[in-house]
Amino acid sequence: MATFLYKLGRLSFRRRHFVALIWVALLTLAGVGAASAPAAGNSSFSIPGTEAQKAFDLLEQRFPGTSADGATARVVFKAPSGEKMTDPGNKATVKETVKELSDGSEVVRVTDPYQAKAVSKDGTIAYAQVSYKVSGMELDDAAKDALKDSAQDARKAGLTVEIGGDALQAVPHTGSSEIIGIAVAAVVLVITFGSLVAAGLPLLTALIGVGIGVSAITGLASALDLGSTTSTLAMMIGLAVGIDYALFIVSRYRAELAEGREREEAAGRAVGTAGSAVVFAGLTVVIALVGLSVVNIPMLTKMGIAAAGTVAIAVLIALTMIPALLGYAGRKVKPMGEKGKLLGRAHKKDQPAKPNLGTRWASFVVRRPVAVLLLGVIGLGAAAVPATSLELGLPDDGSQPTSTTQRRAYDLLSEGFGPGFNGPLMVVVDAKDSDDPKAVFAETGDEIKGLKDVVTVTPAQPNKAGDTATITVIPGSKPSSVTTENLVHGIRDAGADIKADTDANVLVTGSTAMNIDVSEKLNDALVPYLVLVVGLAFLLLIVVFRSILVPLKAALGFLLSVMAALGAVVAVFQWGWLSGLMGVEQTGPVMSMMPIFMVGVVFGLAMDYEVFLVTRMREAHVHGEKPAQAVVTGFRHGARVVTAAAVIMMAVFAGFIGSSESMVKMIGFGLAIAVFFDAFVVRMAIVPAVLALLGRKAWWLPKWLDRALPNVDVEGEGLRTRTDRGDEDRELVRA
Repeated sequence: MATFLYKLGRLSFRRRHFVALIWVALLTLAGVGAASAPAAGNSSFSIPGTEAQKAFDLLEQRFPGTSADGATARVVFKAPSGEKMTDPGNKATVKETVKELSDGSEVVRVTDPYQAKAVSKDGTIAYAQVSYKVSGMELDDAAKDALKDSAQDARKAGLTVEIGGDALQAVPHTGSSEIIGIAVAAVVLVITFGSLVAAGLPLLTALIGVGIGVSAITGLASALDLGSTTSTLAMMIGLAVGIDYALFIVSRYRAELAEGREREEAAGRAVGTAGSAVVFAGLTVVIALVGLSVVNIPMLTKMGIAAAGTVAIAVLIALTMIPALLGYAGRKVKPMGEKGKLLGRAHKKDQPAKPNLGTRWASFVVRRPVAVLLLGVIGLGAAAVPATSLELGLPDDGSQPTSTTQRRAYDLLSEGFGPGFNGPLMVVVDAKDSDDPKAVFAETGDEIKGLKDVVTVTPAQPNKAGDTATITVIPGSKPSSVTTENLVHGIRDAGADIKADTDANVLVTGSTAMNIDVSEKLNDALVPYLVLVVGLAFLLLIVVFRSILVPLKAALGFLLSVMAALGAVVAVFQWGWLSGLMGVEQTGPVMSMMPIFMVGVVFGLAMDYEVFLVTRMREAHVHGEKPAQAVVTGFRHGARVVTAAAVIMMAVFAGFIGSSESMVKMIGFGLAIAVFFDAFVVRMAIVPAVLALLGRKAWWLPKWLDRALPNVDVEGEGLRTRTDRGDEDRELVRA
């Protein structure tokens, strides 16, 4: 592989006009496609194989035309102090508001609070429910404005009016902090390279790669049913790895120049060596992201594949466009150790170079491996402690900031009708195979009334055929509580008994039941996903490092860092530690998909640093250095650039903490803290300590396996032989 990439690097350097033209053309094509593509609606949220999804599909069949997947809004009214909603003046205001709400072209129906008995027992709170034909993201701005205007008119009459539901759902925005993250990355690159030109190359190529990837996702969003979070995730990961991959190749290029090589030869060798590490690091990220498909949640699968595609583009750009741009830059990119005017000159050539910080740190770790190892493991273990209190759930209006009308509507409904009113359960009774459907409907309602934590059970509402009915159940506890989860399982257990007696199927659905099913599905998929992703990457790393213990150590270190990162997420988003600093206005359960998503993404990113840092150590070991010295050599060449890469990735991820979408905010924080733990604690401390303790055993590989594995030559041994032979030939010619 190193030889192929070496030739590719030299070709891209020589044919830089052609390479640059291709990538600019692809960026233009993707941009035009994104601009001309139809606007994407809200990504459909389906969970195949769950009971909640089966019930939802059954409703679509047995109750056609009800727009079960359409947006809903609950307009909640509260009377002024000392008054009631049943007072004539307040009642007239509500009636007028209901009439205004019914005029919209996308409105299916509006319930009158007084006819639907949607007035609290004390008479102070009432609500009208508005059902729409389309989802919240597809709802016209005119319909949303009409909803807000109707509420405002009622407020002018003296009522407190708030709006809940998904009708006011907005496209999330990331805010200015994303730009701050890129600015931090630029500063780190300038400090690392000491040159604006060299620092600009990784930023430029990363932006081009992300531009192509996100534009392609935007262009295909409508056709492939991709949500807005998909492009945000692709941007987040693509930008981070794009900068890092380019950073490693530019750094290796400068190191090759420092050894006296010509620029084209240096570009070829940089792509052949660091480029090989980029390919395998990129493969681990792609494996981890594509592996999310094993969870069988379409939204998560699409997010993973889209982000993986952006990573693949970042790899290709790093291998081709970076050497092309290095050709354009010429002498403006200086050899390693030679600074530009921006940060001053390096040491004089006649003076010995002082050991850099990476060398000094690695030497310390090699001398004190046990102490460093224990300190790192204990520190990560302490950070992981909050993860033992992990509570999973999906966000609802109760997790919104208290400044939003959705949250205030949620609180008013809890005040007037009880906390469980915000998470009603819909029970679907399929009595098509039953002899007496009406009796089955009545029996099901009676069984549910006898369960704990049930406040209200509405009469069964059959369809036109009379073979299927819906029953609404109001729990006594809030939607995200364990008590409500137990009630859902209790209804399903009762339904199993009813099926045994009557052949009728009793299914529980609704947003609350769907959230519970999603959490259970993700929990069940976590172990198989870990086995698949870690197993495939473990095999890949055996090929790269030609060792058993090094990949094993890499996998165990990853588990430490991801558990510590989950602990930090729990502490901030669930417990509320530093929540004000992070802009978390409302604490609550961690999103159900967060653990499995962090496992996938963090594993791929963790292997990036493992590959980049340890390949330098193996390269030194293969060329004859003792194990301890190889560790120091690896840090001398790689610590500075890995540190810069980690800081850049943390800055990019942290930039998304400013997002208005709680999911994006949580992912941004989780990935940023995970990179910190993995890069600076695991890879910079635990890894060299373990390698120092293992010595030569770290690079042990059974002979039969060594013969069976392909030789991918990540260290560039073939290039060394090739160039050494070329140097000898040139010396003979000169002689």
